[in-house]
Amino acid sequence: MSNLKEIRTRLASIKSTMQITNAMKMVSAAKLRRAQDAIIQMRPYADKLHEILENISAMIDTEHGNPFGDEREINRVLLVVITSNKGLCGAFNANVNKKVTELIESKYQKQFKSDNIDFISIGKKGADFLRSKKLKIKATHQDLFDQLTFDNILPIVNEIMNDFIHGKYDVVELVYNQFMNAAVQVLINEQFLPVVPKEKEEDRYETKVDFILEPSKELIIDELIPKSLRIVFYKSLLDSFASEHGARMTAMHKATDNASDLIKELQLHYNKARQASITNEILEIVSGAEALKG
Repeated sequence: MSNLKEIRTRLASIKSTMQITNAMKMVSAAKLRRAQDAIIQMRPYADKLHEILENISAMIDTEHGNPFGDEREINRVLLVVITSNKGLCGAFNANVNKKVTELIESKYQKQFKSDNIDFISIGKKGADFLRSKKLKIKATHQDLFDQLTFDNILPIVNEIMNDFIHGKYDVVELVYNQFMNAAVQVLINEQFLPVVPKEKEEDRYETKVDFILEPSKELIIDELIPKSLRIVFYKSLLDSFASEHGARMTAMHKATDNASDLIKELQLHYNKARQASITNEILEIVSGAEALKG
């Protein structure tokens, strides 16, 4: 009977766990719908604005000097690490942390050895990882996803842009997960600053576009370029936010399915053990009755 009791206890535990994972899946599904709508609405505008920025940056660069396109020798680097505040979302955070490790061990190995890499962590899991590696954390923002709006991200991105303009950093890169669908998130590592002019592909015919800039190139530098950079930064956060809920919903769905399969297996073992126990009791009763007759 002790074996039956152990199986019943384990069954109750797994059923309780399955209820939790199923509830988490439904919560993430509800949050995913809102986050997905936000990134889908933002992405076409952000991509087109960024495309315009790349196309005109070279022209502005040469004639008037674009402070956000100033390509310097890379001595100081800023990496913006975008993760989630909570776990239970599969490899969502682990992939970002792995990419950060890869960057400091290969691409920016020289700067890392010179202690010239700073980090901005958006999300608790990224901050925990950076602290565990004893890396230089410039700032952490753990409550940003509680109310993710364009106004709330402005102080962060404005500070990053000002640091670049004043030469505090020579390059700024973003590391985050891009949302594709509920089951697929693509790890992205992109250069945020300086803005690199769009390069023409040699194997593709492209018509040269003669832009007419109104009212002036100076206003483009002062208004359009900073605005487009803020939009790109905001889009990366929306991507990460939607990816987090998609990853968590998928992970909890798999956990719920695994729990269901395990419950079926344990229920089968329980029925077999119970049947064997009943059979043994019947045999003992029959044996006792036969012994009394004898």
